[in-house]
Amino acid sequence: MSNRVQSAKLNHVSIPARDLEESEAFYREVLGCERIQAPNFGFPVCWMRLGDLQLHLQQVGPSAGVRTYQHFAVEVADFVGAYKALRAKGAFEEGTRYADLWLLPSGEMQMFVRDPSDNLFEIDHPDAAQLDLSVFDTPPRRLDNEQEQSAQNRMATLFLCRKAAA
Repeated sequence: MSNRVQSAKLNHVSIPARDLEESEAFYREVLGCERIQAPNFGFPVCWMRLGDLQLHLQQVGPSAGVRTYQHFAVEVADFVGAYKALRAKGAFEEGTRYADLWLLPSGEMQMFVRDPSDNLFEIDHPDAAQLDLSVFDTPPRRLDNEQEQSAQNRMATLFLCRKAAA
């Protein structure tokens, strides 16, 4: 018998926030998150509904180091609208590979941005062919043009449920 937990699934992601109210407004305005009730942990937190999951923000001091390349990813219905909102907020990390849009071999799109507390997060879209790529400041970088992709690599997908149903 296996000791592995059966049917485990993601419940929430918790990230640091230097300014809780600013971060709450950012995720509300950009991703449509809704603030929900949180218990009192004895320190400031903000819990937000993100689709069927939750995003938890925890207040940290202004000097706390949050700049890492760990991230969480979300899917949005309006990828172009999210791009425009994030561009207007200056959320792209200019001068790095995280400033670019990425087209994966599967045809899926990714963009990486930073929130007001410097947390990296990713926004995904299942089909670049459905998007008007001319609205982006620069064309997406094609991962298969930059890194060799084996047949196994080309089977990778960010959208397991959709691909399994297809």
